[in-house]
Amino acid sequence: MNTERVGATAEGTPVHRWTLERAESRVRLLTYGGVVQSVEVPDRNGGIANVALGFPDVAGYLGSRGPYFGALVGRYANRIAGAAFTLDGRTHRLARNDGPNSLHGGEQGFDRRVWHAEQDGDHGVRLSRISADGEEGFPGRVEVSATYTLEADGALRIDYRAVTDAPTPVNLTNHTYWNLGGAGSGTATGHELRIAAGRITPVDGAGVPTGELMPVDGTRFDFRAPRPVALGYDHNFVLDEFGPDAERPVAELYDPESGRLLTVTTTEPGMQLYTGDHFDGKPYGPGEGIALETQHFPDSPNRPDFPSTVLRPGEVYTSTTTYGFAVR
Repeated sequence: MNTERVGATAEGTPVHRWTLERAESRVRLLTYGGVVQSVEVPDRNGGIANVALGFPDVAGYLGSRGPYFGALVGRYANRIAGAAFTLDGRTHRLARNDGPNSLHGGEQGFDRRVWHAEQDGDHGVRLSRISADGEEGFPGRVEVSATYTLEADGALRIDYRAVTDAPTPVNLTNHTYWNLGGAGSGTATGHELRIAAGRITPVDGAGVPTGELMPVDGTRFDFRAPRPVALGYDHNFVLDEFGPDAERPVAELYDPESGRLLTVTTTEPGMQLYTGDHFDGKPYGPGEGIALETQHFPDSPNRPDFPSTVLRPGEVYTSTTTYGFAVR
């Protein structure tokens, strides 16, 4: 494990990169945005490639406003309708950065912040920061951390933790886009995907859930058996067998050409599948990466029938997701 300064923000705050190596995996992390900058793993012939989309230097992330490449997303991942919610009788207005809605924490979400970093054991890095009361309109002072660990088999595990001094919604995720043929190798459509989900939360024209839990039977959302991914997905899947106290396997992504297999395990009840339809070719085109964002459901603060995302004083928010790598 090593760390190096790789740049600075416009305000002069240093940005560091940490490199973790174990088994046959090498992962590079940035303190800016908690970004997973690269994940290098072998193919079936032993060839090494980076399978995580991103920019080659910090300047790319500082100038980017859209893709959230590899970012640690919060305080609330995904959309909150109307950029507002009511909690305990009080309405909170959020930053609008997705039409009328709030997306991924607002204009200056966790992906736009520099995190404090410290080594955690022999193969981990713990990133932490304090999200102030009122940040992007969210109530409560939240102490939050994300610990990135390379496991003995080369899997990347992320453990999230948060506490608050006032009731507030918290929903954290990692926004890495995967291309198992290698970043920049062309489209990832055609990768074979399996998702352990019998339902989705269908959305309106603004990408906000309608409140329905729609069965996937007979639809293009049925990935319960592996099948090739196409363009046209930006939807939350309701994962089967939700258990917040234990990880379970929820998705597999396989590239027949390279033989690389990505397995996702999580404690979360949902996962957003996004196929990068809006990439503009700088530096990637539509479909060149597939995001599998483990999360609670979009717009849960306005949907009391969805699993709650409210964190209260005295409680501890915890969440774990692991990305495992193999070949076949």
